Amino acid sequence: MDSSNPHMNDDLLVKYLVGEATPQEAADIDAWLAADEANAVHYAQLKRIWDESLKLANTSTVDADAAYTRLQSCIKNMPEAEEAAIVPLASKKTNWLAIAAAVLVFVVAGYFGLNYLTGPPKNISIASNNGVLTDTLPDGSVITMNAMSRLSYPENFKGDTRQVKLQGEAFFNVKPDKTKPFIISVNDVTIRVVGTSFNIKSRNGKTEVIVATGIVNVAQNHKSINLNPGEKTEVGAGQGGLGKQNVKGKLYNYYATKELVCDQTPLDELVQALNAIYGSNIVIGNKAIAKLPITTVFKEQPLNQILTTVQETFRISVERQNGRIILK
Repeated sequence: MDSSNPHMNDDLLVKYLVGEATPQEAADIDAWLAADEANAVHYAQLKRIWDESLKLANTSTVDADAAYTRLQSCIKNMPEAEEAAIVPLASKKTNWLAIAAAVLVFVVAGYFGLNYLTGPPKNISIASNNGVLTDTLPDGSVITMNAMSRLSYPENFKGDTRQVKLQGEAFFNVKPDKTKPFIISVNDVTIRVVGTSFNIKSRNGKTEVIVATGIVNVAQNHKSINLNPGEKTEVGAGQGGLGKQNVKGKLYNYYATKELVCDQTPLDELVQALNAIYGSNIVIGNKAIAKLPITTVFKEQPLNQILTTVQETFRISVERQNGRIILK
C-alpha cells in the first residue's frame, strides 16, 4: 500500500480500531500513520468519533442498511456539501460493519447537523369542531376537548419538556413524569404540571383553570400561582394579579364526564351550567334563593327532571314565560 496516500479506507481503519484487521492490513495502516502527520490527525479524529459512537452503539440496535441508505440520501440532497467517501458494505456484515455505518451517520451529522438527517419534528393539530373529541398524546396523556377547540403538539415530545398549545376548552389527564414537565400555552398564560388532571377554558379573552387532582402552576406576566384540587383561577388579558377560589362540585367538565356533580354548589352556579349545557334560558327570579347550596349528581338527565329535583329540594316554583324558565 502507498503510505503517502491520504485517502485511507475508513472502513479499513474501523477494522484496525476494533482489532479485526489482518496482520498485513495492520502493517499497512501503521506505515500510513507514520508517513504523514495529517494521517495521524485523521486517525485521531476518527477514533474520537468512534469512541463517542460506541456509547450509542452499546445501548441501541443499529440497522446498518438503513443507516447506510439514510447517509447516501442525505449527502445526495445536501447542496454544496463536501465530498464524502462512502464504502459499500459487504452483503455479509459483521458487527463492526453495523457499528461503522452508525459512525458514518454521526460523522455526517457532525458536519451538517443532526436536524438535517432527521428532519424537523412534525407538529400535529387536532380540532373538535362541533363535537367533543378525546385524544391520547405521544406521552400517554389523555385530553378531552370541548366543542370548537384546537390543540397543537409535536409528533414526539423531545427535550426536557412536553409542550402543547390550546385554543378553547379541554380537560387534561396528564401522565406523571417529574423529569419532563407538561406545559400548556393558552394566549399569554402558561400552565405547568408534572402529572395531574385539570380543566382549561379560554373564551372571550379570559382563561379559567380548575384543578381536579394534583398541583397545577399557572403563570402570566412573570407572576405565578399554585392551584390544589378543588381550586380555580381566572385570568384576563393584561390582568394585574393572580387569585384563586374554591370550586364547589364539578360542573365545569360535564362535556367530558356527562355528570353534573354538585357539592354544596350554589343554585346560581348550577343554573349557569344548565344554560350552557342545554341551551336553556333559566333565570332566578328571587335573589334570596340564588346562593342556596345543593348536593347531588345529575348524570345525563333531561332538563325537566333536573328542574323537578331543584324544585323539590328547595320547595320553590318553576315557571315558564316567553321562552324563559323562572325559579322563584
